[in-house]
Amino acid sequence: MSAERLLVIGGDAAGMSAAAQARRLRPAGDLAITVLEQGPDVSFSACGIPYWVGDVVSDRDALIARTPGQFAAQDIGVRTGTRAEAIDLDAGTVTTGAGEVLGYDALVVATGGRPLRPPVPGLDAGGVHGVHRLADGADIRAAVAAGARRAVVLGGGYIGLEMADVLHARGLQVTVVLADPLPMTQLDPDMGERVCKAMGDMGIEMQTDQPVREIETDADGVVRAVRTDAGSYPCDLVVLGLGMGPEVALAEAAGLQLGVTGAVDVDRTQRSRSHPEVFAAGDCAQTHHRLTGEAAHIALGTHANKQGRVAGSVIGGRAARFAGVLGTALTKVGELEIARTGLSTAEAERAGYEFRTETIEGTTRAGYYPGADPIAVKLVSDVGSGQLLGGQIVGGPGSGKRIDVLATAIWAGMTAEEFAGSDLSYAPPFSPTYDPVIVAARVASRVEQG
Repeated sequence: MSAERLLVIGGDAAGMSAAAQARRLRPAGDLAITVLEQGPDVSFSACGIPYWVGDVVSDRDALIARTPGQFAAQDIGVRTGTRAEAIDLDAGTVTTGAGEVLGYDALVVATGGRPLRPPVPGLDAGGVHGVHRLADGADIRAAVAAGARRAVVLGGGYIGLEMADVLHARGLQVTVVLADPLPMTQLDPDMGERVCKAMGDMGIEMQTDQPVREIETDADGVVRAVRTDAGSYPCDLVVLGLGMGPEVALAEAAGLQLGVTGAVDVDRTQRSRSHPEVFAAGDCAQTHHRLTGEAAHIALGTHANKQGRVAGSVIGGRAARFAGVLGTALTKVGELEIARTGLSTAEAERAGYEFRTETIEGTTRAGYYPGADPIAVKLVSDVGSGQLLGGQIVGGPGSGKRIDVLATAIWAGMTAEEFAGSDLSYAPPFSPTYDPVIVAARVASRVEQG
């Protein structure tokens, strides 16, 4: 009897996690696994690209977790440079760019995300770069090495801030151009204002409320400026940090059902709701928010790895379900650390909560200890129950990872009062006697009791 066939489209976080987990549970004689990856690499860290551009990480290959050869040693066949062109759901086949037809018994669609590119004239000009593949990082590094001195970063989300930070650190004059009033729209405006001010204080020029109208080019078709309604910003390098949408062209053309977010609609086992032999995971798949239960699309590598593992477990015969997301994330710009989890006030309002917010300011260490830096903690809680709904942190070194404590409390459904009584560690080099997150919870619980 021949082995069952698992075919995976996409060789990064979700796809390779699915393949590796399925192989752990089923031997090669029982399950043959083939992965199609259109690029030259698999299992690479897209999140690490800014730090490679900034020379914080000097070795490109350090961003590659595992090679095709390492997967081959596990009897996982990886075919790089192989693009999947079409899926025939009725026949159970995938056709490659070379015209080869491959059959499957189970299919994992892990096509990832697609960088958002608004219809702006000149966006395809020379000198305009995304931050999606390792090749993008190589191109930006080459531009800096060739003498680029003025950069415009479009967008103020995680990637936009990280790229502005590393290019500024490498000595470029950096302008961030935003259509939004503030960077980091994942934060509430009062916290976003802190980020914006800190970036300006660093010497990064912030141009907000300015949608891009055109990428101006020279006679050779190379970028020379970014134009908005407010002015033109000269540059010889443009970096796109406008966010990610689901890459679903292949899935949609095949007839897989998409959800309200535009991503592939899956149940909590990552199985397609329209075609049960197909799974989808990672940035191309729709998920749900842990608190509201509503459909969500949040492109983060943490989710992609977990969703891939769930799909691989189910294919391998082990029950598994994806438990949802809180959107927990953090980044840094200069010495400022920025983190968030759960619901912002705008998200809580859209979800129908009656909520209150409390913001406290403190220090990352005991105030008398050298290196104590400012930290601001904001909590969002439900008025009726006191349940924690969201948290945001902006502060100096040592601030950001505190978001994980808040994420754990929100995940567990704790109230502000319960969290305020939790037993967190203390030593002067690491925190004040009462950690800032506990202080914020104490304030929120006192207000609730009052």
